[in-house]
Amino acid sequence: MSAKKILLLGEIGVGKTSLVRRLVLDELPTDYRPTMGVDLYRYGVTGIGAERRQNLDLVIWDIDGNYGQSIFRHVYSKGASGALIIGDLTRWPTLELMIGLAHSFQDAMPGRQFSFVLNKVDLVPDEATADVPDGLKTARQPFIFASAKAGTNVGPAFESIADAILRRE
Repeated sequence: MSAKKILLLGEIGVGKTSLVRRLVLDELPTDYRPTMGVDLYRYGVTGIGAERRQNLDLVIWDIDGNYGQSIFRHVYSKGASGALIIGDLTRWPTLELMIGLAHSFQDAMPGRQFSFVLNKVDLVPDEATADVPDGLKTARQPFIFASAKAGTNVGPAFESIADAILRRE
């Protein structure tokens, strides 16, 4: 089984740690402690790829939101195969920041895969009417509505980036 490095990018408090802990440990942290530097997680994804026969180990780098776009000048981002760029549906500025992170990711790592994850869908009345910046809608990249709290689309968010990486190789 091959391993691929995935970055979790986004502003402080958007739920990066909550999403990865829901995925890997099936738990939601009850006490908020911001990530300092980076935390690493490993998660095996099975049954992906064109024929649904491939397995992939994701090495997930949960990166401190304080880095912002400067993360691409840091050693933490080196060797990444892809990224999930995460925003908080209840905080518009975090959604706008996602667009800038996507551009910086593409500039720093051309050809690498990324997806947008719009977290905290459980806190909006209806995802169909959720206010999403036009830049996300027109980016021609997938975006997934998720909730770390409810567990909604957490697995599919990580599986979709794994599948995209395999298809690209």
